[in-house]
Amino acid sequence: MIHELKITPEYFSVVASGEKTFEIREVEVSEREFYVGDYMALNEYNHAINDGIYTGRCMLVQITYILDDAAYCKSGYVVLGFRPCRIVPETGEDMLRAARTFNVDVHGRELLFRFERCDKPEGED
Repeated sequence: MIHELKITPEYFSVVASGEKTFEIREVEVSEREFYVGDYMALNEYNHAINDGIYTGRCMLVQITYILDDAAYCKSGYVVLGFRPCRIVPETGEDMLRAARTFNVDVHGRELLFRFERCDKPEGED
């Protein structure tokens, strides 16, 4: 499952840099169910511009741990540990299509990709 979530620019930046590897999310009101192995498409959303707009920046992460212990979490909230992923087109044709359709696909159309674990931030070898 891929959960599409809004994230503010200040938090998107620290997720993108690798400094932040968790999200705190309300689950009671949204009735959203998260599971280890699910993916989250973190879509940067700026509330300060025109009553809120998506910036177009997005990161895909995979949930690796869920903390929902009442001793540590406020009622109705969970802490989601995650690792970044990269999106790998299945074929060369998919790669061309990905350049044009990635954002649309994440927002509801069939995904054309397989997801791979990525231990290192992009650009590091």
